[in-house]
Amino acid sequence: MIVLNVTYRCKPGMRDAFLERIMAEGIDEACRGEKGNLKYDYYYPADDGDELLLVEKWQDAAALKAHGETPHFARLGAIKPEYVTETVVERFER
Repeated sequence: MIVLNVTYRCKPGMRDAFLERIMAEGIDEACRGEKGNLKYDYYYPADDGDELLLVEKWQDAAALKAHGETPHFARLGAIKPEYVTETVVERFER
């Protein structure tokens, strides 16, 4: 299993709009529906109003690779610059 903690550092006041856009475009649901996806959930850190944490769990490296090749992954990359200043990815494998 591969776990990704993806921290999005959003432009001031843009965190909620970013998550709303992700949901409106169905990116979150599309990711959850992918073969090999075990978890895809967003969280708000209690101490920072401009951060958004995404926790992803993937069955294996092949599932994660396939995820990176989907149209909804590309769409997320296209909308991020409007809302996000920095993305930090932490990867853990079991």
